[in-house]
Amino acid sequence: MKNLFTAACVAFLFTNCLSAQEDIKIQDKYTAHNKGKFFVSWGGNRDSYSKSDVTFSGKDYNFTVENMTAHDKPKGWHVDYINPARMTIPQTNFRLGYFINDHYSIAIGVDHMKYVMTQNQIANVTGEVNLPLTDAGSVHNGVYNNTPVDFSDGTFLKFEHTDGLNYVNTEFSRHDDISSLFKIKNTDKIQVNLTEGVGVGVLYPRTNTTLLGKERHDDFHVSGFGTSVKAGLNLTFFKHFYIQGELKGGYINMQDIRTTQSTDDKAAQDFFFFQRIIAFGGIFKI
Repeated sequence: MKNLFTAACVAFLFTNCLSAQEDIKIQDKYTAHNKGKFFVSWGGNRDSYSKSDVTFSGKDYNFTVENMTAHDKPKGWHVDYINPARMTIPQTNFRLGYFINDHYSIAIGVDHMKYVMTQNQIANVTGEVNLPLTDAGSVHNGVYNNTPVDFSDGTFLKFEHTDGLNYVNTEFSRHDDISSLFKIKNTDKIQVNLTEGVGVGVLYPRTNTTLLGKERHDDFHVSGFGTSVKAGLNLTFFKHFYIQGELKGGYINMQDIRTTQSTDDKAAQDFFFFQRIIAFGGIFKI
């Protein structure tokens, strides 16, 4: 009995020692803590926009296109996303961030969206156009009072932020490991994280506008501000590589959009946007 008792005590101590070592191993997993880690990601997006009242003003005109509809300009799955010479052509998302503790991060990034006025639309216009008769756009001279205008032929207006609708922003996000919900024990091999956050930033579009036959302005310009919220699911593989899907919505207000070569000409609009994002990234410590 004495030997049996001694053997039981040894087995108990050995079992508890193994359990303690396993706990230590779990705590020592690279994915157990995030504080001090950096992350960087690159991906693509699809976008939807609410209708927008867009006001165009200049020396000889001032009018508003009411409830303008617009859409994005997707490129689909394409090599341009990873071609360094052409990777700014598709709709893309770049982000660089840092974990200030295990659950919260701060990041900077650019959401490169594209906004294209639906050309084949009829929208009401309110305002006045009074161009010199020598201008090509003078065919549209007149007073408009909720007047339906067909924009299909593009002679009155073409309006795009296609290089692009650049939302340069800072995000503050929370991250939670939900791997246990999927019965994943070794998170250093695969980890599932839930993330949500808020952002704020400026709009830095390169706007392509053909307005009443005038020569377009073709340069980047700080045009306004934006705010956003997001929620996403992150799958991290082998501690350092991840794929992340996000749903992101926000509000954009641009009151200083350059439209033509004349600094007297500008446009103003505000609208809501909704992004669907897939991004690939890495997470590491320096």
